[in-house]
Amino acid sequence: MKLDETKGHFILGIDGLSRSGKTTFVRKLASDFETADKNVHIFHLDDYIVNRNRRYHTDQEEWKEYYYLQWDTVQLRASFFQQVHKANALTLAVYDSEADCHVEEMVDLNETEVIVVEGVFLQREEWRSFFDWIIYLDCPREERWKREKEETRANLVKFQTRYWKAEDFYLETVEPDKKADCVIRT
Repeated sequence: MKLDETKGHFILGIDGLSRSGKTTFVRKLASDFETADKNVHIFHLDDYIVNRNRRYHTDQEEWKEYYYLQWDTVQLRASFFQQVHKANALTLAVYDSEADCHVEEMVDLNETEVIVVEGVFLQREEWRSFFDWIIYLDCPREERWKREKEETRANLVKFQTRYWKAEDFYLETVEPDKKADCVIRT
C-alpha cells in the first residue's frame, strides 16, 4: 500500500460483515497512521444510511431492504465517493438515529492524507472503484453472533431474514474475500 500524493487523498476501505471487528480495527489503524505523522479522517458508512421509512416495511424482502435500501447508493456515490479523492471539504447528510432525520455536516479534509471508509458491503459495484486499497475483515458468522449483545441475539429471526440473507448475497455475488487487496481473519 503506497500513498500517491498526486492522486489526492488515499482512500482505504475497511470492509467486513456485521461485528467482524471493523470499528476496532479502524481505531487501531488510525492510531498507527497518526504515529507515522499521516493525517487521517475516518468515515463510518452507517452514518449515511437513509431514514427508517425508506428501509423498513417497504414491501420488499427484509434482506433486500438491508442490502439495497439501507443507503441511497446513487446519492452517496455522487455526494461522497465521486468527491472524496480531491475534495478539501465535503458537506454530507449525517443520519441521526434518535430523530430519524439527517443533519448536514461539513467535513474539513484540507490537511487529510488518508481517508478510511469503514462499513459493510463496501465492495458493491456502485462503490468499489473509488477505493485505492480495500482490507476485508473475515470473521465466521458464529463468532460474529457471539459478539452481539444478548438482547440483540434474542431476535434471531431478524438476523436470519434480514442481515444474514443480505450477507450471504454479498458473499456469493460480490465475493469480497477474493476482490479485497488484503484479507484479515478476525
